[in-house]
Amino acid sequence: MTAGTGPVPPVFVSPATPSLAVDVAHGAELAQWARDLGKPRAILVVSAHWQAATLSRGTTASRPALLHDFDDEGAAPSPDEVRGVTYPAPGAPDLAYELHSLLPVERAADRGWDHGVWAPLVHMFPAADVPVLQLSLVLGATPRALFAIGRKIGVLADRGVLLLGSGAITHSVTERDPNADAPPADWARKFDGWVANVLADAELEDLLQWRAKAPSARQAQTTGRHLDPLFVIAGAASLYEHGVGFPIRGFEHGSISRRCIQFGR
Repeated sequence: MTAGTGPVPPVFVSPATPSLAVDVAHGAELAQWARDLGKPRAILVVSAHWQAATLSRGTTASRPALLHDFDDEGAAPSPDEVRGVTYPAPGAPDLAYELHSLLPVERAADRGWDHGVWAPLVHMFPAADVPVLQLSLVLGATPRALFAIGRKIGVLADRGVLLLGSGAITHSVTERDPNADAPPADWARKFDGWVANVLADAELEDLLQWRAKAPSARQAQTTGRHLDPLFVIAGAASLYEHGVGFPIRGFEHGSISRRCIQFGR
């Protein structure tokens, strides 16, 4: 697959759990989606698993380290199996230079990639030949502030860069069923559907006020950080006129949405 320099639609991916990295069935869905997207010249990832005091970008090393930041989110198969995953994609110094030209960004040169980066990318771009750069969230930032960051970096999508938010529409560790195939809880379906509807109707103001307007918001997002990457990506996508698609849907563990979003043009 040859990398292009034309526009690439911003996307939001739901890794659900780190075990996605070794999940053949769910990985195949991501692989097919990525083939449809085409090969970007670089990938900028905003993951729910990196919040910094100020906006920061990670390493641009030729072989970034993979962080095994599983916390309490691991699910079968065992963490030992997931720890064996490798993803030798290069860092993206050229993209870092472009990013610094768009807005103030601190350098976290020793910061490798968390599982929000490598768990989906190992399936989406298995050849590991697309340069990757990770951009942090900002600790305590409001949805509106994150949306504004997205507006500033959105021009990169027109330059062949895949802007990828990695999180989850619903994510509640306390409500998670140990059975991965458990039917989704009613509150999870309602919140997931609400997000899909406001995106499809371009009701971005409602999205930014999700805590007050969405059904079952407290149950659906224990901390809210898994939704934060969506605000950045929605901000980037708002620079363009296009529809919204949902290439992957469904739930795991009765409460974790697998919904992926493509702000296609």
